[in-house]
Amino acid sequence: MGVSSIMRIIIITFFVSSFFSAWGQATEITAQGKVTDARTGKAVIASIRYSSIPTGSIFGRFTDSTFSFAIFGTAKYQITAEAKGYNARTVIVDPKDIDAHNKVLRDVILSPKGETIVLENLIFAQGKATIDPSSYPGLDEVVQMMKENNRIEIQLEGHTDNVGSAKANMELSEQRVEAVRKYIVAKGISKNRIQTKAFGGTKPLRNEMTPEERIKNRRVEMRILKD
Repeated sequence: MGVSSIMRIIIITFFVSSFFSAWGQATEITAQGKVTDARTGKAVIASIRYSSIPTGSIFGRFTDSTFSFAIFGTAKYQITAEAKGYNARTVIVDPKDIDAHNKVLRDVILSPKGETIVLENLIFAQGKATIDPSSYPGLDEVVQMMKENNRIEIQLEGHTDNVGSAKANMELSEQRVEAVRKYIVAKGISKNRIQTKAFGGTKPLRNEMTPEERIKNRRVEMRILKD
């Protein structure tokens, strides 16, 4: 066997070994979490289903208050939890968020039916309705939830803190919920399934005037109107 043939074998062997090594490492990643009540933090027994995005070719189902499953390749996965008396909730796990133990940890927090769901990690430019790109993953979870269940209709409710002009705060909250609505519609959800309502600073979560408490008052909430 000539030198060139040996070199080709070495190169092919290295490529194949690297390929399977990479995939072998991917199959060791585990998505893991628990389902809890938003008010109490207690575990909730739920119907939990997961599937790969966007094809759904890898999927599974649990009935439990915890979940654990292997992530294959680099695909993201959506996890939906449903329980009696609660709003369904969909979250997305991404292999890029792997920790030192080869796990992607993500809990699913359920709110009781009739209560709003605060859209966590939704960040706007100061005093504006421009959505920060770091907020997109959280909004994409709303999109996935509405794609999975095409019966769901929601209302986005905008709130600001109660500092400054009441009129300006009302206008800002209107602009922000409209920005969120436009983002969701741009992802393929019918605008007829999304209503908006603005409250300005009239419904604070906290009445304290510290910067930390004022931040909590600046929020967008989602109300499930139909599911």
